[in-house]
Amino acid sequence: MKFAPLIDPAVRKPAPKPVRVDLRKVFAIGTGLWIVALIVVLILLAVGYSVMPLVIMCVAGVIIGLLLLIWEYFDRWDYRRLGQ
Repeated sequence: MKFAPLIDPAVRKPAPKPVRVDLRKVFAIGTGLWIVALIVVLILLAVGYSVMPLVIMCVAGVIIGLLLLIWEYFDRWDYRRLGQ
């Protein structure tokens, strides 16, 4: 193990540039899973189970997922605009 980077920070290698990741896929899959969970919970609610807190949680998950998709759209739009 070399101790030079610990003693002298100027010897360190430069940090790699961050990778641009397409978060639309991640947010879309997550939102889709929340929608599936919401459908399952609504079926349970229709059958007669008391699952109203789960309905609220699934609706919140869908809303947050949609907001994140909107945020990613505008963030990517700014990224493309600034790159030109």
